[in-house]
Amino acid sequence: MTQSSPSLQDIAAFVAVAQHASFTRAAEQLGTSKANVGKAVQRLEARLGTKLFQRTTRSVTLTEDGNTYLDAARAALGGLHEAETALAARRDHPAGRVRLDIPVGFGGFILPSLPALRARYPLVTLDISLTDKATDAVGEGWDIVVRVGELPADGEMTVRKLCGLRLCLYAAPAYLDGRPSIRSVSDLMRHEAVIFRSASGKLRQWHIFDEGRVREFSPNISAIVSDGRSLVDAARGGLGIAQVFDRVGDPYVACGELRRVLPAASVAGPPVHALLPLGRRMPLKTRVVLDHLADLMRSATAE
Repeated sequence: MTQSSPSLQDIAAFVAVAQHASFTRAAEQLGTSKANVGKAVQRLEARLGTKLFQRTTRSVTLTEDGNTYLDAARAALGGLHEAETALAARRDHPAGRVRLDIPVGFGGFILPSLPALRARYPLVTLDISLTDKATDAVGEGWDIVVRVGELPADGEMTVRKLCGLRLCLYAAPAYLDGRPSIRSVSDLMRHEAVIFRSASGKLRQWHIFDEGRVREFSPNISAIVSDGRSLVDAARGGLGIAQVFDRVGDPYVACGELRRVLPAASVAGPPVHALLPLGRRMPLKTRVVLDHLADLMRSATAE
């Protein structure tokens, strides 16, 4: 029969006796009785099949085997103490890797904000993926998955709404300059558009606000792309007007690479959610990243 591993209490008792060369003083340090300390050492000796101490009425000294075991016992207890200290520090100071999966088109919005997060929490390491595909947050080991749109009920995940979006029209200054001005929805028919193809293969028609209502609009297509980043890049490159989420397009307006087109035609878009594994206490490292994303979304809404 395989013997069970010695308990940490027995090892701690052995180390205390070796340190003080006394069962009585070891018991005082550990807050227990001399008899309990003696039994702990006896259990270790029985398991190891050797004597750890030479005992007389006047002294307690380590045997050769006891000295050998003491080095290993101190290293083991020291390693556990260091691990407990590190874990306690993580409870108070966020540290460790956070795996974050965000939509491709959101990279230009979220990534520039992350140096500020790292400056505040330098012990947090970000493992980032940009993808628009459906992701199994639990099965693939993600800490936070950001997705756009309504989400089906899932008993393995918890969902936190980060913000709502607006769908707006954008184009590059180089595209707009020298082309017919756009003052109404009808003027859009004199322009070209970059259209998004969803994962299902369906082209996403524009939805615009016109004459007091939201309606579909079919523009003249110059290019079709299949991810959010390509949609923005095509517009920035001058291929035509693109309908893009405001969180994605507005950073490029701020730096002069895009302009908003016909702002009055913008419409409410889908919500943005963060998906998190369910059924466990959220580590502080994950909490600070999630709070950063929520604050980022709220500040963009306020603007």
